Amino acid sequence: MNTNSFLGTDWHGKIFTGSWTDGAADAYDVIEAATGETLARLGAADGGDVRAAATRAAAAQRDWARRTPAERAAVLRRAGDLWAEHAEEIATWIVREAGSIPAKAELELHTAEQICCESAALPSHPKGQVLTSNEPRWSFSRRVPAGVVSVIAPFNFPLILSIRSVAPALALGNAVLLKPDPRTAVCGGVALARIFAAAGLPEGLLQVLPGGPEAGEAVVSAPEVSVISFTGSTAAGRKVGETAGRLLKRVHLELGGNNALVVLPGADVDAAASAGAFGSWMHQGQICMTTGRHLAHDSVYDDYVEALAARARNLPVGDPAREQVALGPIIDENQRTRVRDIIDKAQADGARLVAGGAGEGAFVPPTVLADLAPSNPAWTQEIFGPVAPVSRFSTLEEAAELVNASEYGLSLGILGDVGMAIELADLVDTGKIHINEQTVSDEPNVPFGGMKDSGNGSRFGGAEANIEAFTETQWITMRSQIAPYPF
Repeated sequence: MNTNSFLGTDWHGKIFTGSWTDGAADAYDVIEAATGETLARLGAADGGDVRAAATRAAAAQRDWARRTPAERAAVLRRAGDLWAEHAEEIATWIVREAGSIPAKAELELHTAEQICCESAALPSHPKGQVLTSNEPRWSFSRRVPAGVVSVIAPFNFPLILSIRSVAPALALGNAVLLKPDPRTAVCGGVALARIFAAAGLPEGLLQVLPGGPEAGEAVVSAPEVSVISFTGSTAAGRKVGETAGRLLKRVHLELGGNNALVVLPGADVDAAASAGAFGSWMHQGQICMTTGRHLAHDSVYDDYVEALAARARNLPVGDPAREQVALGPIIDENQRTRVRDIIDKAQADGARLVAGGAGEGAFVPPTVLADLAPSNPAWTQEIFGPVAPVSRFSTLEEAAELVNASEYGLSLGILGDVGMAIELADLVDTGKIHINEQTVSDEPNVPFGGMKDSGNGSRFGGAEANIEAFTETQWITMRSQIAPYPF
């Protein structure tokens, strides 16, 4: 890893509190997902570090909120330019630390640039209303910064899933405590600290605090924190939500998914299999929007299974830093064990292994399982690995029942006749529906989120959703003279 660079080396063994300092928790090694090689060493925060950071953030936020919209927008625009300027170096970290293929790393960087540019428009966006009143006064509402926002981000898209909350929160006048996943805290944490410092963000407004459960609890419970933005598993999100609820704090939860792709009768099977392969195997299936269930109509089922399996057999798997591959490593040993265990249990429960399987070392090949019962663990669970379970349906009503049977409701893809797809779309409960596209899709300007166990109704992206997420509503009245009262 080249350390004579924009990112530099002064962060090694440190956390970012406005400057690079020692964390009170034990420092740890940054591991390359594909090889197990140590790439660097990072500091870790404990609860005391986080609480001190929250106090600093609250002090810095007051001045930041008073800055003109033009000043805040300029920082965000400069940050967008810097992602493009230093894309090659940061992409190397995304490839090696997160196990991403280069195209996925490029997508993250391009999206980070776009998110910063979109966020640069937020400071000057209208944020209030003139209200009617039955009193002889003017009545207004306005949106004001929430204060200190904690962002807890996962490993799979470490840059996008950090920056999508960090950038709009800062643009709207808040300070941010960022807790990246320790497995990807360089590309999902160090890179953000370096970019925003170079963009001119005042000290204390963004602090990067990787750490364990103690740090995670503190970024939620610190008194100065008013809003928590969490992206991760549903199980972890429940704990964050419970703590935030007890403390009467606003929490935005973007959680897991077991997303379905429905292949309608008459669909182009070859095109559908290409879409399904991308939906299930992009980034080794480690995406909340991954296609976790394939529903193919009886009339195309056999052909679709074979077309999907043919693609699985032809997709190269390996180290994306050293080979040209379509799939890289699973993030760590625990997740690899879980994916392989589900593949084994699925077969024991009657699923037919058509392609792929357990694999070896850090890698699990693209896998196709067919003929699954609705109770099969590969059908009911979010696998977070490169596994495509396929089942069949005979009517739209049956397809809708199968889609809705999941506790999740994040994303749905429907392939085939548009009229039939619209009929099905009206029958399902999900945050996103993509007709003639697979399930993995997002843009910086759209409100992203899910239903049911995929989230608590919050949305990220676009001016309205971001303003709703990271500001508070304040009511103001005004009279020409002091009002008379009976006391």
